[in-house]
Amino acid sequence: MNGLGTSPRGCMIVVVGPSGAGKDSLMALAARHLAGRSDIVFVQRMVTRAGDAGGEAHRPVSLEEFEATAAAGGFAVFWRAHGHGYGIPAPTIEMVRVGRCLVANGSRAALGNFAAVYPTLAVILVTADRDCLLSRLAARGRETEVEIRARLDRPEPPLPAGLAIYTVDNSGDLSEAGWRFAKLVETIADHHA
Repeated sequence: MNGLGTSPRGCMIVVVGPSGAGKDSLMALAARHLAGRSDIVFVQRMVTRAGDAGGEAHRPVSLEEFEATAAAGGFAVFWRAHGHGYGIPAPTIEMVRVGRCLVANGSRAALGNFAAVYPTLAVILVTADRDCLLSRLAARGRETEVEIRARLDRPEPPLPAGLAIYTVDNSGDLSEAGWRFAKLVETIADHHA
C-alpha cells in the first residue's frame, strides 16, 4: 500500500498448478475473453522445448540461447524444471511498473523469485481432482501410467506465506472454469488499475 491507502498500479499474476490441471487452456480462454483489455497482457515465456510440443504458446529457445539470456539479465525470473528452462522476459518488470496487469504461467517453486521481482503479485492456483489429472496426463501420451502416478504422488512445494492466492477448480466444464478464471484476472487487474 502507498501513502494514499490504495494499491500500487500494475501487477503480475502467476498461474500455478499441477500438470494436467489445465493452466494453458484456461489462460488461452481468458486471453480471448480479455482481448479488448489493453491493460491486461498474457506473457509469452521462453522455454527450452520445441514450439510444436503442445501446451502453451511459448517462445522456443535452445539451451544455449536460454543460458545466454539468463547470463545477460534478460529474464525477470527464470527456473528449471522437468529438464527444461523457463524464463519470464525482463521487460515485464517495466510493464508492471507503468500499470499493466500481466498474466504468466509460472511455477510454485519459483514464487519466491517472482515475489522478489514484482512488488504487486497475485497467484492463481489451478486445481483439478486426481482422476481428472490422471485422464488428462494419459491423453497427452508423454508418460506411462506408472510415471503419471509417480508425478501425481510427488508432494507439491508449499506456497509462500503472505501472497494473495486465488484458486480455480478446473475439474469440470472447461468453458465454465475459463469464464471464472477470466473474471478473476479482470477483478485482480481492476483492483490494481
